Amino acid sequence: MNLMAALVLLVIFLMAGWKIAHRLPAPDFLTLPQPTDSSARALRVTQAVGPTTASLPPQQQSPDGRFHFDARFVSSLPGQAVHAASIVELRDGRLRAVWFSGSREGAGDVVIKTSVMDPASLRWSGEATLLERKHLQQGLWRYVKKIGNPVIARMPDDSLVLWTVNVSVGGWAGSSITWLRSIDDGMSWSLPRRLVTSPFLNISTLVKGSPVFYQDGHIGLPVYHEFVSKFAEILRISPQGQVIDKTRIPDSQASLQPVVLVSSAQQAQIYMRSGNSTAVMTSETVDAGKTWSATHATAWPNPDSALAGVVTTSGGQWLALNPKPQNREILALLQTRAAGSFEGADPWIVESSPTPETRLSVSDYERLLGDELKARGASEIQAQADIASAKRQLCGSATCLQEFSYPYLLQSRDGYLHLVYTWHRSRIKHVRLDPLQVLQPDATRHAASAAH
Repeated sequence: MNLMAALVLLVIFLMAGWKIAHRLPAPDFLTLPQPTDSSARALRVTQAVGPTTASLPPQQQSPDGRFHFDARFVSSLPGQAVHAASIVELRDGRLRAVWFSGSREGAGDVVIKTSVMDPASLRWSGEATLLERKHLQQGLWRYVKKIGNPVIARMPDDSLVLWTVNVSVGGWAGSSITWLRSIDDGMSWSLPRRLVTSPFLNISTLVKGSPVFYQDGHIGLPVYHEFVSKFAEILRISPQGQVIDKTRIPDSQASLQPVVLVSSAQQAQIYMRSGNSTAVMTSETVDAGKTWSATHATAWPNPDSALAGVVTTSGGQWLALNPKPQNREILALLQTRAAGSFEGADPWIVESSPTPETRLSVSDYERLLGDELKARGASEIQAQADIASAKRQLCGSATCLQEFSYPYLLQSRDGYLHLVYTWHRSRIKHVRLDPLQVLQPDATRHAASAAH
């Protein structure tokens, strides 16, 4: 029996080695179409004037007063623990968001929720349940213990694909990825199917970042592993959902949740969360992902927190991150040119704790959250439910953390940047901003310099 098992394993390893040796050459990356004339090189971000936008509230200023944006809450069911949102633009210009929601992360009642935004009013519809554990169990013919991390994206064939993490046994390290397809912009979905990433147990593969695409129609899905050791990979997937190839990012131990930014048909950068809470980790390719450089640290700290990135139609690159080494109490955007470096970039602060180096007392925390929730239309009952959810996850006996985390970035066809993220673990928040506005000088910094 032992001899037979050893022979079976030997055959499997030989077949895997043969497959690696005879892997198909990776095609070039599919890049965004670039403007063809000088008048189109700058994005024209315009807002229609008329009755459809007359009711829009004034834009709000960033915490440091350096830029303006619109902000709304996406999730509408109070009292839930929500996390890991992603968004996609629909054919008619609306946005569809997905996220997970339940009593707590990893609980059996967690479901995948969805909502749609009207671009004229910037209002989000009431949330609806897109996927439950029982749907996965029925479609996969296997027990599902918990679900999380939904990523939605539009494919080259114009369909939508939703990838989500699910666990049958153990914790997140035992995850696998399930995917569904929609051909009607998310109104209906195919039966769930497993993404087979390994001929063995097919576990410990998780997803968080948006996909990239190749010129032959294949999909590049950035994934990561947490079982035994942590590392990042790029899966090359056929339009039919078969894993064609996968490439591990060298020396990416303890690096999670990769984000890929494509600069050209041959060149891309990858940025990763640090599981050791050190710095944003990065790697580069100059041959369309056939090989990647050794992972190395950037100058930006990372408090073991997720990143997001997007390449705009003008070729600029944006990164969303928590830019402090100890916590997730500040959420910022960084901007650079195509294939540029984020080192030394001037951060666009989207949201910040008023006391980022000091924990708030429970009473001050309750007051802070209640004021914003009510200012955005929540009733007293709704506000108290959200505050209770946030306290359950972020408060100790006397003090509370503030958290703005797990960002996801998208540029819509009208040129706006859209950022969704977790707000105090109790709401999903959406920010829309004009990426062409000029970042103003930091008045606080200049005032401090003048005082000296």
